[in-house]
Amino acid sequence: MSHALHLPSWSHSAQDEPGLVNSVHRVGAIVVATVIAAFGVLGLVDGLDYFSTDGERIAGLSSNGLLSTISLLTAAVLVAAALRSSRVASTTMLVIGVLFLVSALANLAVLETEVNFLAFSMANVIFSIVAGLVLLTLGAYGRVSGNLPDDSPYRAEGGAVPDDEDTSQQLPETPAERAAERAMRAAELAVIEHRATADQQRRVAAMARVRTRGDRRDVWMSFDRAPLR
Repeated sequence: MSHALHLPSWSHSAQDEPGLVNSVHRVGAIVVATVIAAFGVLGLVDGLDYFSTDGERIAGLSSNGLLSTISLLTAAVLVAAALRSSRVASTTMLVIGVLFLVSALANLAVLETEVNFLAFSMANVIFSIVAGLVLLTLGAYGRVSGNLPDDSPYRAEGGAVPDDEDTSQQLPETPAERAAERAMRAAELAVIEHRATADQQRRVAAMARVRTRGDRRDVWMSFDRAPLR
């Protein structure tokens, strides 16, 4: 005996659906990666000394073999994140953006010293600050805000309630409805944390197709009322 589920199975998360926010995260990561990769390739093609602390000029910046290699690895991480999902791309850009800012401050402290292992110049420091801010802006777009865009897949995570939803008329009234809402919240949290079961994924995906609290609860409970084969 098995439940007959009449709703489509979970195929992808809301973070991977088409939309401006997802496009900004993925395309932004690839664009930044392209710029960083170009800098790294030019440095390696010129055969720069790997550990030179003086460096040589590449596209207006100072570089050595080590910095060129790090640039290529950073670009590869950004591209891999963009190909994985918009959520991963967003998180990766936020992390790398912070690292760029930290690198700018750390290398500013060792300019023109024997421990300037990345051959930084003041132009590199400025570039790192600008690149870090760009990455943070792109990574936070549609995700970190008090007024998220309508197509942001992160709106639901903040518990935002649509303006046209009258929650006062949709409160659970029976023990079964209250139990359903507790299960709904647990399933949505499990999906966000990437630990949901297949059944939870199917139910949350189905609920995403309706807007009001009452409709979402009805969709959830419809799975429990599905006829047996």
